[in-house]
Amino acid sequence: MSLPNNIFLVGFMASGKTNVGRILSRLIGWEFVDADLELAKRTGRSIPEIFQEDGEEAFRDLERSLIKELTSDSKKVIAMGGGAFVDPDNREQLLTHGLVLCLRAEPETIHRRITEGMLGGAESRPLLAGTPPLERIKELLGERTESYAKAHHTIDTDFLTTEQVAQEALKLFNESDAGTGG
Repeated sequence: MSLPNNIFLVGFMASGKTNVGRILSRLIGWEFVDADLELAKRTGRSIPEIFQEDGEEAFRDLERSLIKELTSDSKKVIAMGGGAFVDPDNREQLLTHGLVLCLRAEPETIHRRITEGMLGGAESRPLLAGTPPLERIKELLGERTESYAKAHHTIDTDFLTTEQVAQEALKLFNESDAGTGG
């Protein structure tokens, strides 16, 4: 059995992708990449600035280019932006170049993490602007559920610590073969 080239963490904002990715990368000794932070670094702008100045479509184009680049690498744990896996081309790239793990949380959990946590609040999330955040989270999750379900595996994060989610991801990684998720 051979292990996947990369591990891609997908799921909605505040599902734990970045924190779990950091821990998981340490556990397996691979490099960690946060796709949104990488885009911000390359453009010299925050994700909200890119959305505000250029629009979501321009952001998605940048994201698509980055995904093509990242999928050509190996031995990386990559936390993807919340909407990256919704795009069919991105989804195909990720599914064929590594193990895709979806971190899932209930809308109320996501809302609590965004508003009470250290995540910058709803104002730092461009897709939550203009609508009550919980309502918008439910709406976006509804739109994305079908796409997220196509991941190789899903880990429910509502009642797990970040460490526990990382351990579950490690277990799935060790059980996988050639990036097909087992």
